[in-house]
Amino acid sequence: MEIKDFEERLLALHYAFPAPLNRLDRLLAADPELEAAGRMRASELAFLLDLDMERAKLLQSRIARQADPPYTDMYAARSIIPIPYTHPLYPTSLKRLIDPPAVLYAAGDPTILSIPKKAAVIGSRRATSYSRQAISLIVPPLVGEGIPIVSGLAKGADAMAHDAAIRYGGRTIAVLGHGLFHRYPKENNALYEVIGKEHLLLTEYPPYAGPKKWQFPMRNRIISGLSDIVIVTEAASKSGTMSTIDHALEHGKDIQAVPGPVNSPLSAGPNRLILEGATPALDGHTVLGGPPGGGT
Repeated sequence: MEIKDFEERLLALHYAFPAPLNRLDRLLAADPELEAAGRMRASELAFLLDLDMERAKLLQSRIARQADPPYTDMYAARSIIPIPYTHPLYPTSLKRLIDPPAVLYAAGDPTILSIPKKAAVIGSRRATSYSRQAISLIVPPLVGEGIPIVSGLAKGADAMAHDAAIRYGGRTIAVLGHGLFHRYPKENNALYEVIGKEHLLLTEYPPYAGPKKWQFPMRNRIISGLSDIVIVTEAASKSGTMSTIDHALEHGKDIQAVPGPVNSPLSAGPNRLILEGATPALDGHTVLGGPPGGGT
């Protein structure tokens, strides 16, 4: 994969300062090719990146130490594919976010990103067998239409969605809330292996970045941004899953929800979405706009 000189400099900056693209706006306006960033004074970095002086001095030191490594070679040696926002593989849909990732890091088959239509299947980490049953009805028709399944590789509904996509012969994209040198949660190690080789692992965090609680809500906007349809299986009324829906609603995505028992706390989120106008996801055929079961 060809990386331009500007993109190599962006990779070096992003390694030291892994921020979304909107945080780099003033820096890029002042230094469009990032040729001067490595020589800037801490006071300049503080102004252009909206940092206090202590953080700016630390960043100046990190940039100076880390400017030289050939990042593309380093990543290639670990089978990691960096995708800067300027690269043709970078999804156009993510550029519509208020805070697009400046760089994506991928493992597996990045051509999956170029498939025109994608569906997110998301839900609670405490998802029950009800989610598994719903996913087994939803995913096969989507796979039959060549639609990749996007999710977050968390415990529960996410893992069920990835597993179903693989089991039914489809493609899947796992969006991570940490760098590719880490695996979280450990329970999903087998899925990591398969997705990282045959499908696609994707993250906005450099490989060294470990899992931190605040990074997972940030991850959710990428799941929504990549997807044309967002399907919720089970979710409490207030949850990370519902924050993904908030992102999806802001960008006019097709929101669908699996109706559930009125006495189940994990159906409260999907049932509320349906009351507010989301389409009931009865199976993959209704998700695609047809009658349940694919009948006529």
